[in-house]
Amino acid sequence: MRIQQLVYLEKIAEKGSINEAAKDLFLTQPSLSNAMKDLEQEMNIQLLVRYKNGVSLTEEGREFLVYARQILDQVNLMEEKYKRKTKRKRDFSVSAQHYAFVVHAFVALIRQEAGDEYQFTLRETETQNILEDLMKFKSELGILYLNNFNRQVMKKLFKEKNLEFTPLFTAKPHVFISRENPLASQSSITLEELEDYPYLSYEQGEENSFYFAEEILSTMEHKKSIKVSDRATIFNLMVGLNGYTISSGIISSELNDDKIVAIPLAIEDELEIGYLKHHQMELSPVAHIFLELLITHIRGYGFEVATVLE
Repeated sequence: MRIQQLVYLEKIAEKGSINEAAKDLFLTQPSLSNAMKDLEQEMNIQLLVRYKNGVSLTEEGREFLVYARQILDQVNLMEEKYKRKTKRKRDFSVSAQHYAFVVHAFVALIRQEAGDEYQFTLRETETQNILEDLMKFKSELGILYLNNFNRQVMKKLFKEKNLEFTPLFTAKPHVFISRENPLASQSSITLEELEDYPYLSYEQGEENSFYFAEEILSTMEHKKSIKVSDRATIFNLMVGLNGYTISSGIISSELNDDKIVAIPLAIEDELEIGYLKHHQMELSPVAHIFLELLITHIRGYGFEVATVLE
């Protein structure tokens, strides 16, 4: 196996086409195709699925590319030190439920670490997609919560998909509502007091299991219920319709409208929020820095962090 073959594979994955990758690499299409076939034969795995109009990585190919990029990053560090070559574009992806503190840490990561060239991805997405992104190595990290209701089912799924969950902090459930909501002046809110207000929750796509819900008490019936797909919409509906949702209690004045408040929900429950990674994946230096920034932001909101990074 040659380093250049790993560079070729990375370019093919980026372009989704051997022909387009060959143009960028100033190679002929047959020579690049043969280089990949040689690599597949040597490693005894199929890296690419070939179609008439392009290629895609197999599951083994996606996993192989994760390790290949780690090797290329190390080679780049050597070249920077000894050959003064141009830096490689930094690459990092995280998939998460809809949390402001994740966005805060992501912004801080880019400002602090990205440099002049980078390709970073933040996916605020459905719970099932978080698991799939990690299983297929589309993201290094996933951020979600567990509680007494979903913990057993979710941990079973983590084991099946070869994923590891590490707790970050524990939060009490809070109701997010508009400052103009009649309940906004209360020190706590009961479920009975919420009955006449629209309940807002994030849709979970085809895998609309109660266990995948981002909100606790997902099996409860509501007289008024609205599903949304993004954080901006859910906050607009809190203001426009006096709707509410249930979450961790963390609201960012920097990223969200100041018209929203978080008030404790009068129930006995807790949200254990943590991060997921693939069991076979060693986290990159960028991923470690992101987790450090995430922990800094969590502590900034007054929470005790359960995890000490090595």
